Amino acid sequence: MTTDITGKKIAFIATNGVEEPELTEPWKAVQEAGGTPVLLSPEQGSITAMQGDWDRAGSYDVDATLADATADDFDALVLPGGTLNADNVRVDQDALRLVKEFDAAGKPIAAICHAPWILIEAGLAQGRRLTSYNSLATDLKNAGADWVDEEVVVDGRLVTSRNPGDLEAFNREALKLFAG
Repeated sequence: MTTDITGKKIAFIATNGVEEPELTEPWKAVQEAGGTPVLLSPEQGSITAMQGDWDRAGSYDVDATLADATADDFDALVLPGGTLNADNVRVDQDALRLVKEFDAAGKPIAAICHAPWILIEAGLAQGRRLTSYNSLATDLKNAGADWVDEEVVVDGRLVTSRNPGDLEAFNREALKLFAG
């Protein structure tokens, strides 16, 4: 049984260095559930994904810039990981503004692997039960989160997962929230 999100527009924030399956598998899941994924990045053009933070992978066309996007334009947000990607996104002021807008509007946010760094920077980790790639455990704890080592964690309207091996559970729970 597939979750139906027909008519919903889902924002994906990514830059060069995004972990390819953490972009492409949730993207495909959104499409298969009837939603419309939209790739947002700091600049127009395309971004280059990575496999395992090391090997170059595919290139993906950017649909709109972060500066031109608002949470009002979307129903939910996906934050793919990748060390380089998450590190770049967490210092981009337009990305942080947009993440905070999604939170303020009560819209679902799904973050995987290194993407919870972005949640920390946006001030959304404190008091939340979250998971992430294991190297972020101390960062999340220091930001006031209750970090757990589980394949997927749902805390209110936040969904987090640890790594590409958790994508099936991540996509399932994210789509449930997006449909809500």
